[in-house]
Amino acid sequence: MISNQILQTNIEGLKAITRIDLCICDTEGKVLASTFTDAEEYESSILAFVDSPADSQVIQGYQFFKVFDDHQLEYILLARGGSDDVYMVGKLAAFQIQNLLVAYKERFDKDNFIKNLLLDNLLLVDIYNRAKKLHIESNVKRVVFIIETKHEKDINALETVRSLFATRTKDFITAVDEKNIILVKEVKPGETYDDLSKTANMILDMLNTEAMTKVNVAYGTIVSEIKDVSRSYKEAKMALDVGKIFYSTKNVIAYNNLGIGRLIYQLPLPLCRMFIKEIFDGKSPDEFDDETLTTINKFFENSLNVSETSRQLYIHRNTLVYRLDKLQKSTGLDLRVFEDAITFKIALMVVKYMKYMENMDY
Repeated sequence: MISNQILQTNIEGLKAITRIDLCICDTEGKVLASTFTDAEEYESSILAFVDSPADSQVIQGYQFFKVFDDHQLEYILLARGGSDDVYMVGKLAAFQIQNLLVAYKERFDKDNFIKNLLLDNLLLVDIYNRAKKLHIESNVKRVVFIIETKHEKDINALETVRSLFATRTKDFITAVDEKNIILVKEVKPGETYDDLSKTANMILDMLNTEAMTKVNVAYGTIVSEIKDVSRSYKEAKMALDVGKIFYSTKNVIAYNNLGIGRLIYQLPLPLCRMFIKEIFDGKSPDEFDDETLTTINKFFENSLNVSETSRQLYIHRNTLVYRLDKLQKSTGLDLRVFEDAITFKIALMVVKYMKYMENMDY
């Protein structure tokens, strides 16, 4: 459960303090970490010690110790020397490794709990019982961030996120699939959605600079109970999808800023096709030429202001009016009228959504 690198770092630290060589082996005699080179020679002695009833023993000038994990023999520790001082150092080292096993198991259990919580795999009573056993507060305000990486199993991105939030004991970092890193973050008293936006942008900047990874960050709404964490996760997931369809230029998307895109995303495709057919008589509003589409988008950007739109397009006001009149004749919608403009804007978004969903099917 504990990586060999962690074991090696620990015994090297202990040797630096005590000047006593240490070695950790598995129950089959394989060396996992060591501060000396000839540890492999003691394989037969280790196997004999595993089968013996003793918890510690001096063999061939080494102190042998058994390290248990819940009464299950996990490691054999060797300490070079047979003196009482070496025995004491060996017992301390075995105690430290045993505590590491407990800590890593608790971390694994917490990670497993958070994953099942996000995926709605737990009954309500189980959520509160397991949270209590794992010493996770149930009434802390939390929000879920999803960090989507461009590549699967991006270890650099995962480690960078962990380093950012490692000191915050009430934050949890996990993953439920290959491309998404999930941060369940505690929301402190007084923190607002503006602060969450700053956190999302900080994650984005850190991953761009430290891990050299391009990511998208989405987050849900703040929840007050642990049972609602899955809701914030679903909201963040929806924000990620809706952002790809309607706000592709943005790298940070908040669920509460999705606007009308959130409603369109939940429409069934047959209803969307019916809407487009009724409004445009079977034609698609994105079949217009580039000039017309540019004019439409710029007109919307400038809140239907004819003068400002013509200025930004570097065309005469009358030219813009001519284009809008021409569009009105072909579609029956006058974009200078608020209701017609809304209908056209929604139609463009519906078409974007339909194309995205149809591409997902292939």
